[in-house]
Amino acid sequence: MKELWIDITQTASPSEKESLLKLATESGLTLLEGAKAHNYSSKCDISVLTRFDEKELTQLKREDKKVALRITIRGKEDENTAVKAAELTADYIILNCQDWRVIPLENLIARTRGKSKLIAEVSSAEEAQLVLGALELGTDGVLLKTADTNELVKTIAFVKKQAPKIELATAKITAIQQIGTGARVCVDTCDLMAPGEGILVGCQSAGFFLVEAEVHENPYVQPRPFRVNAGPASQYTLTSPQHTRYLSELKAGDEVLIVNREGNVKQANVGRAKIEMRPLLLIEAEVRGTKIKTILQNAETIHLVTPDGSKPVTELKAGDEVLAHIAAKGGRHFGVAVPDETVIER
Repeated sequence: MKELWIDITQTASPSEKESLLKLATESGLTLLEGAKAHNYSSKCDISVLTRFDEKELTQLKREDKKVALRITIRGKEDENTAVKAAELTADYIILNCQDWRVIPLENLIARTRGKSKLIAEVSSAEEAQLVLGALELGTDGVLLKTADTNELVKTIAFVKKQAPKIELATAKITAIQQIGTGARVCVDTCDLMAPGEGILVGCQSAGFFLVEAEVHENPYVQPRPFRVNAGPASQYTLTSPQHTRYLSELKAGDEVLIVNREGNVKQANVGRAKIEMRPLLLIEAEVRGTKIKTILQNAETIHLVTPDGSKPVTELKAGDEVLAHIAAKGGRHFGVAVPDETVIER
């Protein structure tokens, strides 16, 4: 799990500082104050060195203390100093990258992985998102320098969110019907999916089928592991565990939720949403006494994920088992669940 440190800047008013300290305490953050840092989650103190001193670092480690080195990266020499501190088992390296941000971080992630935790200094939630994705693995955390409570709230929401699991259940196919032609949406993501991964779609906002990405080879079409052929524009898809959107609304840059057979989830951005007229199939299933439906293109390249593999929609038959997600009952207002609202979707 990524760590979030906070350095309250001197521009913070007494009331702002009080609010920031309250948030840090409640959220289990690490508060940096000069040469000391305190982790509110583990209740431990960390000695913070503002210059590299091999003897001091070694002595603090001998005393079984947690140590962080705070260093500004201006060039290769500073990178090498950070690596040396990591090799001396500094627990944390707090990095301030002045002119170049991503490349030095990528270099240090590669050179210090498994030796020390890298914490990158940032001034906004947007910067936190950038550094936490550097070299795919990202830094181990961020140090937010701020006097703005709202910026801390946004950063907490991003850093502390852990990809929750989506509960998947086995649904039994009850009917398959060829219907007419309709406007179906291919969701092309900025990610590459593996067998067993795809997105959740359905005709009802409380029932979703796991449609696999186009990961399989066949004699006629190359695999497109970035793509999920997701069905008509009117269908719902989950864009977070709590929110749905119509497929018709998706466009480049939007986020969608990728789910695998085990229910593990990750966010991906849409690279393109491609709408074309195609022949369609209506698929009905039952799970835990609930009837759910989806409509998908009638083609061999579209697969539904099953408990132990996947199956083309063109080969589905009554009695087959596929994976589905049943969401909380109730209505939705612009994609947000309203449990007490009565909505009937057929």
